[in-house]
Amino acid sequence: MVKKQKIASRHKSSRIVITLMCACTLVFVLAGPGRSQDRGGIAALQQMGDALASVAEKASPAVVGIRAEWTVEQQAIAIPGLPEELFEHFFRRRMPQQQPSQPRERRQKAQGSGFIISRDGYILTNSHVVDQAERVEVDLQNGQTLDAEVIGTDPESDVAVIKVKANGLPTLALADSDGLKVGEWVLAIGNPLGLSHTVTAGIVSAKGRSGLRLASYENFIQTDAAINMGNSGGPLIDLQGRAVGINTAIVGPAGGNIGIGFAIPINMAKDIADQLIETGSVERGYLGVVPQEVTADVATAFGLDDTRGVAIPQVTEGSAADKAGLRRNDIILEFDGEPIDSEAQFRNMVAEHRPGERVKVIVLRDGRQKTLTVTLAKRPSIEEMRGETQEQRSRGRSARLGLAVQNLAPDLARQFGYEDQTGVIVARVTPGSEAAQKGIRPGLLIEQVDREEVETVAEFEAAVKKSAADGKVLLLVSDGQTSQYVVLNVPED
Repeated sequence: MVKKQKIASRHKSSRIVITLMCACTLVFVLAGPGRSQDRGGIAALQQMGDALASVAEKASPAVVGIRAEWTVEQQAIAIPGLPEELFEHFFRRRMPQQQPSQPRERRQKAQGSGFIISRDGYILTNSHVVDQAERVEVDLQNGQTLDAEVIGTDPESDVAVIKVKANGLPTLALADSDGLKVGEWVLAIGNPLGLSHTVTAGIVSAKGRSGLRLASYENFIQTDAAINMGNSGGPLIDLQGRAVGINTAIVGPAGGNIGIGFAIPINMAKDIADQLIETGSVERGYLGVVPQEVTADVATAFGLDDTRGVAIPQVTEGSAADKAGLRRNDIILEFDGEPIDSEAQFRNMVAEHRPGERVKVIVLRDGRQKTLTVTLAKRPSIEEMRGETQEQRSRGRSARLGLAVQNLAPDLARQFGYEDQTGVIVARVTPGSEAAQKGIRPGLLIEQVDREEVETVAEFEAAVKKSAADGKVLLLVSDGQTSQYVVLNVPED
């Protein structure tokens, strides 16, 4: 044992010596005689540091901390898009405080960041920071705390606008994020872990990131500027001190930063913010097709020379696409004069247009290109697309089982990995219920009730009602990879 300790001690000493030697060598190289070139490098680094400090000093007064608070009667668990340890919505810090007198009611809090875009108090942030808020407070850099009103939220893009009653506030200019270049220096300013106005620096690592299942519309800027829990809604800033994005998510274990963060491009956010300020909601164009990426295998099967465009395996009857003559098996090559490179790009392009706009679409059909003109419809709300209103989803026998379900719409199936499956998706589970105790959670797919396939909420309710005579119901539940049976007691009417 003594020998091992001595060896360990020698190793530790070696590491210290190596570190000190490296440090000494660095000092010698940088400060040694005749190293004018190195001194010039130090001066350049100093100038870079001064520039970053100047940008941070200029932008920080317009950055705010946000605290949101609300009451919930049931456990509000978000349906996870990816494994929790991999993708974290780092921005929201919820701190439940149980109220003894109301065991099913509690206060929840979230904290994030935002930035002021008008002198009269409009503030950009993320939707998930404030979308349920009953009360929102904003902390300014000067130490002042103001109550804020939620002007509007858009969960599909994760953009929100709030407003404080004030005038003459410092503002942050908005850049043209389309002109942002990979490798460009950027700063992130926010309130990670409640540490007000924390500034970090990095570069733009990539643009146009999608498929992360963080929002319905994704076109993220990727950056290695350090962002952590509480940064959500804060600005990503260029060297001119202008906002180029809204910091939104990171990749990392348990919400920790490992240098991969994502921001919503400010051009997308600005368009949404303008609509929220004007009307309180967002209207998007709607085509009525289910787009699919043209992979190498799909291209080969269709006899295509490349993977350009998006394939259309489904056209909604009576939709704008149907009325314009789009058909199943078409390949959309261009939309409004822009070539299509990916499914995410196509979805974003359609959504950027307004209902009623006429748009030319070039499709490849049976080896020939065809130009069609589409008059876009209005995109239905999330509730309408799922085929149920919130009130309808909260009613029925399923609620007495301790869970609520909703229809598996195509966008949900694609988002949560159930493309090849049928059933109804679990939307909520009552804490402490039998369903919760037996492992049912939001995001699971119920494929069968008493060994009968169910594909809609109505079919699920009817099947559960049929089981009432026996007092028990057998559910086949899937997480997308494995399925298992769960038996629940059916309460009497």
